[in-house]
Amino acid sequence: MGNDEPTALDLGLDPPAPARKPEAYRVLARKYRPSDFTGLIGQEALVRTLRNAFASGRIAHAFMLTGVRGVGKTTTARIIARALNCIGPDGKRKEPSIDPCGVCEPCVAIAESRHVDVQEMDAASRTGIDDIREIIEGVRYAPASARYKVYIVDEVHMLSKQAFNGLLKTLEEPPPHVKFIFATTEIRKVPVTVLSRCQRFDLRRIETEVLVEHLGNIATLEKIAVEPAALSMIARAAEGSVRDALSLLDQAIAHESGTDAAIGAESVRAMLGLADRGRVLDLFEKLVGGEIALALGILKEMYDNGADPLVVMQDLLEITHFLTRVKVSPGAEGFFDGGSSEAARAVTMAGKLSVASLARAWQMLLKGLIEVRDAANPMPAAEMALVRLGYAAELPPTERLVRELRDSEAPHASAQQAAPPRGGSGGGPRAQMAPLPSEALRVDAAQERMEAAPAIELRSLEDIVALAKAKTARLLATQLESNVHLVSLERCRIEFRPNALAPKSLATDLAQRLRDWTGERWIVTLASEGGAPTLVESRAAAERAKKDAVSQEPFVRAVLDAFPGAEIIAVRDREEPEPPPAEESN
Repeated sequence: MGNDEPTALDLGLDPPAPARKPEAYRVLARKYRPSDFTGLIGQEALVRTLRNAFASGRIAHAFMLTGVRGVGKTTTARIIARALNCIGPDGKRKEPSIDPCGVCEPCVAIAESRHVDVQEMDAASRTGIDDIREIIEGVRYAPASARYKVYIVDEVHMLSKQAFNGLLKTLEEPPPHVKFIFATTEIRKVPVTVLSRCQRFDLRRIETEVLVEHLGNIATLEKIAVEPAALSMIARAAEGSVRDALSLLDQAIAHESGTDAAIGAESVRAMLGLADRGRVLDLFEKLVGGEIALALGILKEMYDNGADPLVVMQDLLEITHFLTRVKVSPGAEGFFDGGSSEAARAVTMAGKLSVASLARAWQMLLKGLIEVRDAANPMPAAEMALVRLGYAAELPPTERLVRELRDSEAPHASAQQAAPPRGGSGGGPRAQMAPLPSEALRVDAAQERMEAAPAIELRSLEDIVALAKAKTARLLATQLESNVHLVSLERCRIEFRPNALAPKSLATDLAQRLRDWTGERWIVTLASEGGAPTLVESRAAAERAKKDAVSQEPFVRAVLDAFPGAEIIAVRDREEPEPPPAEESN
């Protein structure tokens, strides 16, 4: 109305075709989700087991799929559901097939999550017994159109205790037309009564090399140029998760959208907030060299360039792990690419460091990582952690300190105590300062322990009990006799299984006492099963065996038969003197 411009109909032309609505964009993780087992990467053991099971007709009635995020648990569940119900392109397939066709009506309906006989349930939002009761009621009815009725329960560990208990009977003896497929990232939270009724598959993290190849293939299909170094960076950041890797690749493509250049490593590093690995190696080199000011300068530079302090700490830990592996196993690969210049520098650096210093750096960095993660301001926490590590690098090795302490002589300590008082005319400031009394006591006590250590040999649990009694630790000795099932005992290392009556602090107390008594560090570990009988049980068993043996003697047997109800109270050797008679009171 009021528009005088001619239309297509007025000019005698066909009206233009309506514009097609553009297809909604799908993220790469959904677009390239595998539709059969040929596209499932990194899970060869699972695929082989299922292929053999389908070929032989030994298909379990319940599957438990577990693994970290993004390794294909839900995808595998849907592929199994399609394999169970595929009828083939011609609709004549009578048996399940491990290679679903993908074009028949069941395959298409399951792929689109609209098949009436394949129900997916999210246990994170439906956790109660009422939700499980719906499944229990539904399994009684045959499938409407499919070969099997399939229930896929994701995040099954979120079900309540009542829900798990309500499912047990149905899960143990389901109707022949029903299959259960469970998926979880927290397998330890699933009751063992449920696990024992399922065929369990542990989906592995995808190796970095496999993930890089997969990302490269997808980038080729998307006609996106990505440098191999950038793909490796994305794969390492994904930590074995295919979904995380594809999401990061999606983000990298969007980050470089509008440019014709290939996605490079620098672009991905800036997107992820990662630090340059060469600069992280420089930082580690300054730290182990004690150049703290230069190390803090490198950290500040990386922070200004967008590096996350937490990621820097993680990279330092990975460098420490890589150097340690190179130290103990030459040729090991890990944090650095094998042919890079950084890898050659790291190998050279590993040759100059000891395993003890690397272990110390690992412990300090691990503690610093926790502090940085929990700190309100991560940067100062990271700086303090690096300062501690830098000063620790200047400390002499522990074994040298112990050797010097062991070789120190008493006259040296007395000479220090006899030094002139502060302000005297002789000697410099160092000669005038006497050691603090507490420090002198600690040195003397440590030296005494070191000197006494070689004289103590603990070859059995009885030796440890005897030592505890000699040190007047009666309570500890009683706990060791009554509540400890010894598994193994070596020099400075003991493993045992405590019984239900043992205190929770027994292992810690024993390690501390042994260290105080022997002057050596003892490693005390707890076992969950096994172990020899306790000393009290062993003595009781030996006493019973001795009584049983004596009771079979002809004379003793005759006495016991002559006096029904009589029992043997104690058995003493002939050489053992009898206890003196009690004194009679006047």
